[in-house]
Amino acid sequence: MASEGVEGAEGAGVSGSSGGPGGVDGGEPGTVRPGGRTARVREAVLRAAGDALVEHGFDGLDLADVARRAEVGKTTVYRRWSAPAGLVADLLSDMAEQSLPRADTGSLAEDLRANARLVVRTLADPRQGALFAAVIAAATCDPRTADALHRFYAVRIAEWSGCVEAAVGRGELPAGTDPGEVIAAVSAPLYYRLLASGAPLDEAAADRAAAAAVAAAREGVYVR
Repeated sequence: MASEGVEGAEGAGVSGSSGGPGGVDGGEPGTVRPGGRTARVREAVLRAAGDALVEHGFDGLDLADVARRAEVGKTTVYRRWSAPAGLVADLLSDMAEQSLPRADTGSLAEDLRANARLVVRTLADPRQGALFAAVIAAATCDPRTADALHRFYAVRIAEWSGCVEAAVGRGELPAGTDPGEVIAAVSAPLYYRLLASGAPLDEAAADRAAAAAVAAAREGVYVR
């Protein structure tokens, strides 16, 4: 996931009744943006869902268990999210909302280095790395989770694409360079380390990934 910087919802235990939160009916589960008490319930539930994903993976994600962890009535959780995939979709949406904004240093190399280091900090974090691995695994077998993950990627890549667009404008990169491809090239080798090789996720790996993407972009590899 390019350029996450996700802090996670710090949900304290929120006591809730078995009734649904106000203002959430009538929408697709996991898509409503609530306020007030409903926002506190959502925060607690998404935090609990993330904890459950880290501990048990998507196959072990149970709405009743999430409700218990969040100290929220089961009916509230079932009415709002309806299924584990709905919870994961909302969790990814929340993570995208909380992700840090892109760097703007005036240098493509520095911007992409900041991007890569942000990805490494996120993936190397014990909770966040495990959470992303669980969501990616779920996306391989659950279409709704896959759609939510694709939306997450799209939001984060769009956020950081401005670095590449600015570099094209400054003459650092050839006209027609595809910003999304450049940003994806930064994070791809870092995700390979998380999911496949198990090689260290550190600043050295981040800097190499950024430098490789910059070098390829300058050579016109990502020109559409």
